[in-house]
Amino acid sequence: MAKAAAAPGLTHLRVTFSDSFYVGPGRADLLEGIATTGSISAAGKTMGMSYKRAWSLVQALNAGWGSPLVETSRGGAEQGGATLTADGQFVLDKYRAM
Repeated sequence: MAKAAAAPGLTHLRVTFSDSFYVGPGRADLLEGIATTGSISAAGKTMGMSYKRAWSLVQALNAGWGSPLVETSRGGAEQGGATLTADGQFVLDKYRAM
């Protein structure tokens, strides 16, 4: 008797909140990269993404959620950078839990 093929697994998940806002694997990876590196540029670079694209996604995430998911500060490597807000960490944690 032939063994049944395994059911295909979930390859990626996109959670749609509105017509213009969603969180999918790329956006979640970017949030996680920002949390890990403290930098939008470094997070984008590890994903092979330009700073412009990473910044654009951060703006879309912040605008779409209704409150910032990522906070930025100027000042270079010593004082500047980016961090997830409590909402940003919440969204990332809930997305990863799914």
